[in-house]
Amino acid sequence: MMATFRSLRGASRPLAALSWNQRGAGLPLLGTRWHKTVAADDSTEKISFHFKLRDGSRKTVSVPLGVTVLEAAHMNEVDLEGACEASLACSTCHVILNEDTYESCGEPTEKEEDLLDLAPCLTPTSRLACQVVVDEKLKDHTVTLPAMTLNFYVDGHVPTPH
Repeated sequence: MMATFRSLRGASRPLAALSWNQRGAGLPLLGTRWHKTVAADDSTEKISFHFKLRDGSRKTVSVPLGVTVLEAAHMNEVDLEGACEASLACSTCHVILNEDTYESCGEPTEKEEDLLDLAPCLTPTSRLACQVVVDEKLKDHTVTLPAMTLNFYVDGHVPTPH
């Protein structure tokens, strides 16, 4: 037992001594993944699609391939909340796709479906915008924002201490 303790103690290094990719091994590096900006230059292929906003108006956006619908909304100042920063922990980025687009996006995961069950204004073609990646399937299609979303930590929910 003592040999094990010594080997562990001797193997420990201060956090600063770890290389950047060893810190928090197995844990997300907060601040780098969620707050990224997508750098696009003139050579990046872009896809145009439309957001149907809550007031009924339409906003056409053009974004690089590979971003999520949530990132596309934020890049173009579309009022679509992403309270959990795409960590798949809320339903505030709930959007409604048309049937063809929904079918081409593939099946939502069980976790996404569980979160969608909490979303108001749910439809059979609802998805979380943080889980839908922009590619050719969205070209010239419309993504509809539901009439409302719920953010339990802002909309009157008071967490109880443990």
